[in-house]
Amino acid sequence: MIKEFVVHRNAPPLKFGQTHVSYHMCMPWDLDIWMELNNGRTLTIYDLGRLVLAQRAGMVKVLRQKRWNMTMAGAVVRYRRRIRIFERIEMRSRAICWDSKFVYIEQSMWKRDGECAGHIVYRSAFVDKNGIVNPDKVGEALGYTGARPEIPNWIEAWRSAEDQRPWPPMQEELDL
Repeated sequence: MIKEFVVHRNAPPLKFGQTHVSYHMCMPWDLDIWMELNNGRTLTIYDLGRLVLAQRAGMVKVLRQKRWNMTMAGAVVRYRRRIRIFERIEMRSRAICWDSKFVYIEQSMWKRDGECAGHIVYRSAFVDKNGIVNPDKVGEALGYTGARPEIPNWIEAWRSAEDQRPWPPMQEELDL
């Protein structure tokens, strides 16, 4: 994490919707028993891109000033291509939209041959001592003056599916 902040310390600020690009390599400690990037380590690498995205967008400064925190409230992920030891990937991270509770952050990993290896969308919440901070208020604190970006249909479908998902999860055994 420190390495990523150092590498990107002089990178220009990003506006909402702009993409942070970073490069990572699959190391031996990132492997699973099939000798490819472990799915848990994949999520950790996505964290690195999201944190620097937040820094470059001015969010880290706002979070400190307002005493807010940013937490991940859900994710949907696709793994499509294996990433092998010492393989280098390009990661792209950007915020794409928000609703009344969450900011949706999209990230993808790309192989050298141009193939997308994986894609994840997080819904992140900004919270204070009273609970979730409305993302409109977050945008205002960042100096965002544009209209709220339209929510893509596929994210709207995910939101709808999440609203139908039971919480807490069901505990009883299934009869098969």
